Amino acid sequence: MLTIPNPVPSAPPAAGFADAVMQSQQTFRAALQALAHPGSIHEIAVECGVPPGLSLGMTAMLLALTDVDTPVWLPADTDESVRHYLRFHCGCPLVNEPMQARFVVVPEGHRAPSLAQCDPGDPAYPDTSTTLLLEVESLTQDAGTASVVLSGPGIATQQTLSVTGLPADFWTQWRANHQLFPLGVDAFLIQGSLLCGLPRTVMAEG
Repeated sequence: MLTIPNPVPSAPPAAGFADAVMQSQQTFRAALQALAHPGSIHEIAVECGVPPGLSLGMTAMLLALTDVDTPVWLPADTDESVRHYLRFHCGCPLVNEPMQARFVVVPEGHRAPSLAQCDPGDPAYPDTSTTLLLEVESLTQDAGTASVVLSGPGIATQQTLSVTGLPADFWTQWRANHQLFPLGVDAFLIQGSLLCGLPRTVMAEG
């Protein structure tokens, strides 16, 4: 596995969780609830230091979910302070290709790789697939011009979700991803401290 070389840091990183165990558990529970109820919006109610270029929600998710055994991919033009923060607090390997990553992390304003560039998992171990963490401009459950209708496990009938800041063809990619089940990518959409889960089982129309 190719990794990005570690440059010498120029300044100490921002702080992590003050109570790593409790706050990691709180964040992990929010992530589980978001995946169990696709399209619903949850708040990550924890505090931590935030490096330039990330939101509070994205930072908390990375602190809670990544470690030395979870390779992470970041866009090449991500602020170096983010890489320094992850190396210092999480120890996660930073890889060059999305297919090598357990978590593909896309801060707002950066270009996301296509879902087809991410690891869909192995038929024997579908849970080893990539999870996409994608920051967006806005995230609501109100119907609007950027809305889709979600259905599937965890949704009683249908769920409307309105998102801006996604790649232009994201939902087309998502429908292709859904067809791969039980393989495929899971995703979290993040805006500020808000979180929305999209497991590969969910269907999107509109």
